[in-house]
Amino acid sequence: MRLSDKWQDYCLIDTSDGERLERWGDVILARPDPQVIWNTKKENPGWKKKNGHYHRSSKGGGEWEFFHLPEQWEINYKDLTFRLKPFSFKHTGLFPEQATNWDWFGDLIRRANRPIKVLNLFAYTGGATLAAAAAGASVTHVDASKGMVNWAKENAAVSGLSDKPIRWLVDDCTKFVEREIRRGNHYDAIIMDPPSYGRGPKGEIWKIEESIHPFIRLCTQLLSDDPLFFLVNSYTTGLAPAVLTYMISLELKQYKGHVEAQEIGLPVKSTGLVLPCGASGRWQSDNV
Repeated sequence: MRLSDKWQDYCLIDTSDGERLERWGDVILARPDPQVIWNTKKENPGWKKKNGHYHRSSKGGGEWEFFHLPEQWEINYKDLTFRLKPFSFKHTGLFPEQATNWDWFGDLIRRANRPIKVLNLFAYTGGATLAAAAAGASVTHVDASKGMVNWAKENAAVSGLSDKPIRWLVDDCTKFVEREIRRGNHYDAIIMDPPSYGRGPKGEIWKIEESIHPFIRLCTQLLSDDPLFFLVNSYTTGLAPAVLTYMISLELKQYKGHVEAQEIGLPVKSTGLVLPCGASGRWQSDNV
């Protein structure tokens, strides 16, 4: 398992009874997590001193309950700054477990010793975009939500990266990739963080189990002759690391490189154990 254990401003304090207790800077939040199927004593005082608590509804969804929580605040990861705020379905605008991937491809970009063009699909609030840009890449950031793209721009600004070569696009990712293929554009690296379920602009249904392999195959048509890396993230339990390895290996077999897929996770301070947080499939060039 790959651990995101280099955080200073984030800490997974404890987990119990379907919830995780987290510190985001100075803010303590309790949020639901389907992986937490154990029920241990909630002895950490943070459970009683939290600033926000997301309550899941038995009918689906849920709602936030706030206790002296700022409307928004900022945390840092190394040289990156992220603006956070609680919004729909328990989210804060950042997935801290992705830091292990930011470190991995940031190192690859810095060692490449050549200009690197990165395409970030389903790019959300831009964690991967900022990490790639800070490492020296030019980045195309694509997400279907205008609000998420604007939030990512704010994160770039507070990180001092507004002047970096980042192209911000509000677009359906599949439609964008298809147009880029027709235009003859290519990228040295592709990052994707697809949802488990979604709808396209014309009502097209996206189910990750049915859609992810054709989408990976489609995206490989955008790779340059000498690609650096290809990253697929999944939060769907059915997409085990071995499944990611198989699909990526099939579709990138023409390139000289290797695939490693593993679970990613966060260390739990109270127990010294690890909370699994999905999986990542990584292909990287053997030329680095």
